[in-house]
Amino acid sequence: MSVELAHIRQVMAEADCLYTADQLDAAIARLAGEINRDLAERNPLVFCVMNGGLIFAGKLLALLDFPLELSYLHATRYRGETSGGELFWKAKPEMSLIDRDVLIVDDIFDEGHTLAAIVDYCKHAGARAVHTAVLIDKEHDRKARPEMDANYVGLPCVDRYIFGYGMDYKGYWRNAPGIYAVKGM
Repeated sequence: MSVELAHIRQVMAEADCLYTADQLDAAIARLAGEINRDLAERNPLVFCVMNGGLIFAGKLLALLDFPLELSYLHATRYRGETSGGELFWKAKPEMSLIDRDVLIVDDIFDEGHTLAAIVDYCKHAGARAVHTAVLIDKEHDRKARPEMDANYVGLPCVDRYIFGYGMDYKGYWRNAPGIYAVKGM
């Protein structure tokens, strides 16, 4: 076992569980109800933000009871690091957004730089309306756009470095079955 892998395992062993899988699934079910109510007649185009939004999107989509089109996009500021840098597009949307309602599904609304850039991109690409659904909304006063809120929020979260349920720690533990906070971060 490499030293790096030992560190990754130690992070999980020492982490604090903030939300269990059952708590997250209940929040996702509540969000699905809200989205079903609001978007069922809007013919939305749904984008999963990779890689973090994958688990959340997979669980959410199975609970949406209306026809929708699904695609993905990949924009990141982290690139394997624990703090964000410049926005980097790995995969832009390939479907036409013109005169469509768009639902962006992402793991976390932290400072919001990435989510704001994705919303701006969709608006400039001709979307009629852009809606955002996030599993976690981190509570702090460092939002990139203080006036911007996600339309659908699963759960609030303290201002700590978190991982699990799609979110990673240095590329690992996206598969953790809950939301965990790194000890001391």
